[in-house]
Amino acid sequence: MAENNSDPKSEKGIHTDFRDDMTYGDYLQLDSILSSQKRLSSHHDEMLFIIIHQVSELWMKLILHELTSAIQAIQADKMQAAFKMLARVTKIQTQIIQAWDVLSTLTPAEYLEFRDTLGKASGFQSYQYRQIEFALGYKTKHILKIYEQDTALYEQLEKANNAPSIYDVSIQALAKAGFTLNPAVVKRDYSVTYGGDKTVADAWKEVYLNVDKYWNLYQLAEKLVDVEDWLQQWRFRHMKTVERIIGFKTGTGGSSGVNYLRKVLDHRFFPELWDLRTNL
Repeated sequence: MAENNSDPKSEKGIHTDFRDDMTYGDYLQLDSILSSQKRLSSHHDEMLFIIIHQVSELWMKLILHELTSAIQAIQADKMQAAFKMLARVTKIQTQIIQAWDVLSTLTPAEYLEFRDTLGKASGFQSYQYRQIEFALGYKTKHILKIYEQDTALYEQLEKANNAPSIYDVSIQALAKAGFTLNPAVVKRDYSVTYGGDKTVADAWKEVYLNVDKYWNLYQLAEKLVDVEDWLQQWRFRHMKTVERIIGFKTGTGGSSGVNYLRKVLDHRFFPELWDLRTNL
């Protein structure tokens, strides 16, 4: 009889004594992670609701890790490293988008069974999502009031709100490459959402008309477009999932729900990179 290679017994070198060694579960701290799903109701589907949001927050932590490092890499003229990080961000975004497909299996009737137990807690309060918006350049200082009860978190978010976004450092990369840009754009108040500038638009247009000469800047621009494209798809799936489950009800955190999510779809993080598609 042929040996069954899928049988662990056939693997003579497998370690089984972990009295003095770290296990897989130890390394990943699975005891802590897998004991963090605490339902506030007895309803079966609350477990789905909790896990989807926890998994999304873990992916967002990785997005922030990559975006922060990409910003630093661009500032240090390490473009290839930044490209790898931004490519990873877009792959992570596809995973978060697919999470909405799983959550959409929750029906309105099922959600109503435990929605009231959430109180005023809402995904609107996700501080990691705010940090991602800040890193991409969408600054909303008034939102920080939500986090005032946690001094350390508030200071962390305020610092992120005042820091240059990935588009700010990309504009600075244009200036380093010799493009003549409006000085008020190159050195500006980073706590204010960027609104666009003709000199920046002209510079990006020149990059796209001379791809070989400005290959790194061209690659950077396309990576940024990828990130925004996937973020907007995430926002759209979020909106449709919310509409599917609660319709046009007010969100648990007090937002207008679907109407708010529709409004943010109109915001563009990197306006010149989208406008040049028309202007080339």
